[in-house]
Amino acid sequence: MLDKILIANRGEIALRVLRAARELGIKTVAVYSTADKDTRAVQMADEKVCIGPAPSNKSYLVISNIIAAAQTTGAQAIHPGYGFLSENADFARACADNDLIFIGPSADCIDALGNKAAAKATMKKLGVPTVPGSDGPVASVEEARAFAHEVGYPVLIKASAGGGGKGMREAYNDEELAANFEAAKGEAAVAFGNDEVYLEKLIKCPKHVEIQVLADSHGNAMHLCERDCSIQRRHQKLVEEAPCPVLDEETRQAMGEAALKAVRGVGYQNAGTIEFLLDEDGKFYFMEMNTRVQVEHPVSEQITGVDIIKEQLRIASGEPMSCAGLAPMSPKAHAIEFRINAEDPEHGFRPCPGKITRFDLPGGPGVRVDTHLRAGDSVPPTYDSLMAKLIVWGDTREEAIARGRRALDEFVIEGVATTIPFHKKVLENEVFQSGEFHTDFIEAEMNGGIL
Repeated sequence: MLDKILIANRGEIALRVLRAARELGIKTVAVYSTADKDTRAVQMADEKVCIGPAPSNKSYLVISNIIAAAQTTGAQAIHPGYGFLSENADFARACADNDLIFIGPSADCIDALGNKAAAKATMKKLGVPTVPGSDGPVASVEEARAFAHEVGYPVLIKASAGGGGKGMREAYNDEELAANFEAAKGEAAVAFGNDEVYLEKLIKCPKHVEIQVLADSHGNAMHLCERDCSIQRRHQKLVEEAPCPVLDEETRQAMGEAALKAVRGVGYQNAGTIEFLLDEDGKFYFMEMNTRVQVEHPVSEQITGVDIIKEQLRIASGEPMSCAGLAPMSPKAHAIEFRINAEDPEHGFRPCPGKITRFDLPGGPGVRVDTHLRAGDSVPPTYDSLMAKLIVWGDTREEAIARGRRALDEFVIEGVATTIPFHKKVLENEVFQSGEFHTDFIEAEMNGGIL
């Protein structure tokens, strides 16, 4: 097992990794920007190193500073968390070049799968169903228009190197395509340092269903069932649940087998997620692979009993997964995660940084809160607005929804606006309760989510 790791992230994921490491007897190094010097992960880590000022491009995105911090403290490995450098092949390569273990897949796997256009080409070769799309990045509006005329509108423009809805635009005609093509390229360049985009046929009213996978260096690969991430606003997930409420067992098995085919086909190791679109006819298509742990990983943990972060650390240590050899996973419960963001749903979800004056957490059976915050802490304007993840679970989906209502009522945050009122509205919606919702749920059923 590793002796010491550096956590190249902040917020709740830094604290999540730190706690898993501590339970395994691994010492931790926290890196932090000047804005994060008093945060819980920094306070709780065995060692800490300041890597720069508040802007992420001067701290959390500076590879040389993070590598230097690992070398100075004697860390053997680096956990990137999610976001920031977690899917950056250059960072993974820099770790390897400096005899540091990157707690994630190899740089070559990130190159092959982290770039969405390249990943889609790889999946085609492996026989995994894919959405009809362009053969690699599209360089010009003229080339994009030719593709759109071939497959028919609407089409989706997507950043090759990104995620989280950034660099993604829909187009329903030539005029929208021309305007949105340049907008997507510009946003991709700012967000990911890479302005490449590719095009896909837009599948209307799909479900967004993903498979959590784990693979180690001993030839073990398994999936931890699926998650339904269809409750999204502007392609950013707000509510996730596991398992998918409408997926039949035959499709679940087929989707899981397709995900493992992808993992084995590229020699993938560590944790990752294969994301699919599920259409109204029950057919699924590969969308992308996230070569890192995801924000919503707790719902998979709650329905399977597997600690995904600990498995990441075991795999990076060269050990086999503790869950290796188990029979294929099947859901043992139903779990729902709510992202509690410092955003105001009454005013278009505008960010609401500021000082938290009250922070009362819910509790009781079937309730988990992953957060790095306490009353008196501040939500800075510099970073993502995620404050906490509320996870609830029960024997049935109905019990999980009931616990969600209770827990959201108990969760009291004052000082900044949050998405708690929005989540309460979601749980009261009959379409959500039915399970028959799609990625357009917020726009179609909730007035864009604006309360």
